Amino acid sequence: MIRVVVNRTEPEPALLDRAAAAIREGGLVALPTDTLYGLAADPFSAAAVRRVFLVKGRTLSRALPLVAADVEQINSQLAPLPPIAVALAEQFWPGPLTLLVPASGELAADVTGGTGRVGVRVPAHAVARGLCRACRSVLTATSANLSGQPASKDPDDVARSLGSELDILLDAGTAPGGPSSTIVDVTGDELRLVRAGAIPWEEVRRCAHRASEDVNARRSSD
Repeated sequence: MIRVVVNRTEPEPALLDRAAAAIREGGLVALPTDTLYGLAADPFSAAAVRRVFLVKGRTLSRALPLVAADVEQINSQLAPLPPIAVALAEQFWPGPLTLLVPASGELAADVTGGTGRVGVRVPAHAVARGLCRACRSVLTATSANLSGQPASKDPDDVARSLGSELDILLDAGTAPGGPSSTIVDVTGDELRLVRAGAIPWEEVRRCAHRASEDVNARRSSD
């Protein structure tokens, strides 16, 4: 493993490019997010995705969450977000809200855990977003720990537990920590809370309600 110290607010482009090159070659990179450290790999590569599961000891029935640089990256690589999801993204991204969306057929099959859906968010961390931009791709971002063990915000913990399995550890110091992201399914007619987290469900519902009212008002005026 190569440990690379990177600026947490203004990550050096050359260092991000180095990590992106490793990911394009099927590598595994540990990176900070706005909650904990995660494992970044190419979600369109079946071999890279399988490596994530093997390194973590994670069962294939559990889907892998993704992170993106911005909404445009999600729209182009996964699927266009529906209007309600766009409203949620405008309100809560970058930040700890994960939206379950239909999975692109180009994604490695194991990413979805057989559900046909995938969770994605734009994290409020410059290093995570910067690496997605450098890769020109959404990336996996499952927690950087062995399955069954606590996830960590400390890069030293990541190095101790997974160091021998990583290609690069992007060390931006201690991640912010705090609650996990709130997960909301936006694939149905109604929003569905999948996992409570950092953003209260009532805030999500209020935002969605306002967006629905705006859509209905525009339709009435047409």
